[in-house]
Amino acid sequence: MDKREQAAFLIEAMPYIKKYFNKVLVVKYGGNAMTDDGLKSSVMRDLVVLNLLGIKVVLVHGGGPEISSVIRKMGMEPKFVNGLRYTDKETAEVVRMVLAGKINKSLVDLLEQNGGKAVGLCGQDGHMLKCERQSEELGYVGNVVSIDTTLLTDLLDLGYIPVLSTVGYDDEGNIYNVNADTAAAAVAGALGAESLILMTDIKGLLACKDDPDSLIKKVYVSDIPALVKQGIISGGMIPKIECCKEAIRRGVNRVFITDGRVEHSILVEILSEEGSGTMFLN
Repeated sequence: MDKREQAAFLIEAMPYIKKYFNKVLVVKYGGNAMTDDGLKSSVMRDLVVLNLLGIKVVLVHGGGPEISSVIRKMGMEPKFVNGLRYTDKETAEVVRMVLAGKINKSLVDLLEQNGGKAVGLCGQDGHMLKCERQSEELGYVGNVVSIDTTLLTDLLDLGYIPVLSTVGYDDEGNIYNVNADTAAAAVAGALGAESLILMTDIKGLLACKDDPDSLIKKVYVSDIPALVKQGIISGGMIPKIECCKEAIRRGVNRVFITDGRVEHSILVEILSEEGSGTMFLN
């Protein structure tokens, strides 16, 4: 991109920068989209750019593949029930160690290497993510029942990027493994976010799952039941779309599913008309 193209992009981006200035943007980052170190650094750099443009960025992350890897290194075998991780007390400790320790601090470090100011947190800090069991069958997998956003808003007002790992708590001192999409939707709603971006390892919602060119660019909440009935929303996309719907129900204006494997997809999503994934609206 030459200097004229750079200038043209900035001019095109001006109305979007104005729309998001001083507003909250929650970004969920996780799964296989986190496995490429070069792309991970690129995503963190993009988040710093958005922060420097005056957008209040909150990064919520998971890390399922790395949790499974550590569990195996410890001589245990990951257990799943209907695609969801079974979490006993021992596994919950591993989840906290990996998410709130290794992954969280590595993302904080990357943000700061790229010129940002970041603080790593988990849902236990400041009693942010209070949980109850999702089901006895899954063990200590948590549904978020209340959120205290005090720490997040204080850090945002000071210009920091909070990096939140999805480890919850209850009043009995139990640790909970919380689905990152679910947690991000709840946090975005509690903060009154302008938008939520779910960065993952898929392009977005496809009209035909085997055709990457069949991306559906815009979906209204009222469209979702028909898309489920047609089989366009199916399998693992159902809970992800439910999180999109829940975030909008909680007052988030726009929710995006975008491909974290594509460099600068988050900037294209936020700062251009074309976008790069699927946008959900009320």
